[in-house]
Amino acid sequence: MSRDNPDLSVVVPVYREEANIRHFLTRIEGVLNGMGRSYEIIFCLDPSPDRTEEVILQEINRNPNVKLLVFSRRFGQPAATMAGLLMCKGEACVVIDVDLQDPPELIRGMYSKLQEGYEVVYAKRRSRKGETLIKRAVARIGYRTIARLSEVEIPPDTGDFRIMTRRVIEEMRRLHETHGFLRGLVAYVGFRQTFIEYDRDARAHGQGKYSRLTGSLTIGLNGLISFSSRPLQLMSITGAVFAGLSFLLGAWYLFQKLIGVALTPGLPTTVLVVTFFSGVQLLSLGLMGEYIGRIYDEVKRRPMFIVDRKINF
Repeated sequence: MSRDNPDLSVVVPVYREEANIRHFLTRIEGVLNGMGRSYEIIFCLDPSPDRTEEVILQEINRNPNVKLLVFSRRFGQPAATMAGLLMCKGEACVVIDVDLQDPPELIRGMYSKLQEGYEVVYAKRRSRKGETLIKRAVARIGYRTIARLSEVEIPPDTGDFRIMTRRVIEEMRRLHETHGFLRGLVAYVGFRQTFIEYDRDARAHGQGKYSRLTGSLTIGLNGLISFSSRPLQLMSITGAVFAGLSFLLGAWYLFQKLIGVALTPGLPTTVLVVTFFSGVQLLSLGLMGEYIGRIYDEVKRRPMFIVDRKINF
C-alpha cells in the first residue's frame, strides 16, 4: 500500500507536551515497526507556549511518517482528535494520548482484534495509577451515571484510546456535532465492538491539562447531555413529585384548620421549604440552559476546528 494510504493512522492530540513527544515516538515507532505495517502519526496541536511544535518538526525531519496539524487557536482536545480522524488516510486509525498513560504496546492486540472482524476495539481501564482518590471516585460515579442515563451504550472505564476501521471513520464523517465526545460518537455509530483490559500507568512527564477539580465533571456532563435527554425527564418527574407533596401538605394544613387545630407559625420551616424549592427550580433551569446552549452551538454551524497549517501531508 502506498504512503498516501497507510495501513494504520495514529491520531495524537497535543498541547504543551514538549517533554513527552520523543519518549512517545520511541515507544510507538517500535510497536508500529514491529507490526510490519505502513503507518502515519498525526500530531494535532493546539498552539502551545512551549517548544512542542519545534520538537515535532524536528521529529518530522527524522521520520517522514510523522505529520502535524496546527490549529489557528486552542480548540480543545475533542476538536483536535476529530480533526485528526477526519484527515487521516489509514485503513484503520488509533486515537491515543501522548502522555504514555495508555501504553502503545496495546496497539498490537487491538489491531489483531480488528483482524477477527471487529470494527472498533477500545481499551478498558482495569486500574488507574497516579490518580487521586477523589478523581477515581468522580470517574467511577460519572461513568455509571452516563451508562445508566445515556440513550446509547457508552462503555464505562474507557477513554479515547481505541482503534477503528475506515468504515467507522467514514460514518463519523457524516456526523456534524460541535461537541465531539468521541466515546459517545463511536458508540452511536455502532458496528461490532470489543475491548482489551489494561492497567493504566501514571503520566510519564508533566501534568495533565484538564482541571483536577472540574475536568472530569466537564467531560462527563458533556457526554451525558450530548447523548441523553433523560435528565430533563428526571427534572420533570422531580418537579411533579414535589408539586404533589406540596399539594398534600397544603391539604393537610387546610384539614387541620377546618377541625380547629391551632397552627403555630413556623418561620424556619417556611424558609427551609422556600429555599429547597428555589434550589430545585434553579437546578432545573440550569439543566435546561445546558441543553439550550448545545442547541445554540449546533444551529450556528460553526466549524469544530480551524487548521492554520498542515505539515508533511
